[in-house]
Amino acid sequence: MQYIILSSILAFIISFFAIPVIIQIAKTKKLFDEPDERKVHKEVIPTLGGVGIFAGFIIAMLMCVPNDLALAADANKLKYFAASAIVIFFLGLKDDIMDLSATKKFIGQIIAAGIVMRFGNIYLNNMHGFLGITIIPYYASVFLTIFTIIVITNSFNLIDGIDGLAGSLGLVTSLVFGIYFYFAKEYTYSVMAFSLTGATAVFLIYNYSPAKIFMGDTGSLLLGLINAVLVIKFINVAGSEGNTFSLHASPSLGYAILSVPLFDTLRVFSLRILDRRSPFSADRMHVHHYLLDLGFSHKQIVTSCILSTFVFIGVAFILRDLNTTLIVGILLAMSSSIIGIIYYFKQKAKLPVGTKFETEQKIRTMNTIYKFSQEPVSQD
Repeated sequence: MQYIILSSILAFIISFFAIPVIIQIAKTKKLFDEPDERKVHKEVIPTLGGVGIFAGFIIAMLMCVPNDLALAADANKLKYFAASAIVIFFLGLKDDIMDLSATKKFIGQIIAAGIVMRFGNIYLNNMHGFLGITIIPYYASVFLTIFTIIVITNSFNLIDGIDGLAGSLGLVTSLVFGIYFYFAKEYTYSVMAFSLTGATAVFLIYNYSPAKIFMGDTGSLLLGLINAVLVIKFINVAGSEGNTFSLHASPSLGYAILSVPLFDTLRVFSLRILDRRSPFSADRMHVHHYLLDLGFSHKQIVTSCILSTFVFIGVAFILRDLNTTLIVGILLAMSSSIIGIIYYFKQKAKLPVGTKFETEQKIRTMNTIYKFSQEPVSQD
């Protein structure tokens, strides 16, 4: 238990001291996320907050590895998870500083997924009855695991559209996984989850609306990758008979924990593909864009998404003794109904293009960009 508490505290302290420094450096070097017609912020905001999350997470995780001999095998895997996180870190960092093509990001994510599979032994090799599937052949397992890791990694990246949303969801999901792994006596994975929790908690102090810094791809891709590892491990551990904390229909519970970013990403990807566009093309079709159009504030959207996550987890947990496919179907039906209601009211309240409000916002944005461009750059 002391390792878990220490990992969270250490990650918090490291990120707490790192993020203000990163904000200052970003301002000095003018590393800003500039607003455009698709983004919801109207001022230039320093990016690279993910660097602070990464620093706290990676140091705390590696320093707080349990030294129990019984956990040596799992603890040894942390270095491979760290290696995968480093790949994602530099991938996101380059994309935040210099735009990276979707192809290069995709290749980098495959490399990271390959590391956690080959060396970390993270595989989805059993669906525990979902769609009537149990044991999965090796090559099908490899394909499914890579697909799952890439989808979850990108789901956090794509939902990072308003202040506090991706960070809050990442905090909730890593906290839930951390608590489960503690009770399941999987202490190594609990340390990993709580290290991410501590680092993300600090970031949210600076990211809640109005945000002082964004996590950028550096942070959102890291949140996605680690949550992908945690959910696959969760499905395997919770679905094992005779485990300390076995849970029937573990895939449905894993989906419920990540339901908000996962469903939104799969929905948006499907709509873009049906529209004959790249699934990674930019638009305003995410659920947070719909809620913004309805007049919700950033804080209200974050609160709604967090509450929805807990509702989905609660429903899946209560129904855990039912068929896995049935539970996932119920969760999908709930998500689709909520999105349908939101979309209906969004269309009903749609504003005409070119309103006075939009014009004033554009003027404020241009004035802010001009102000920052006139600030002298430190020569230190």
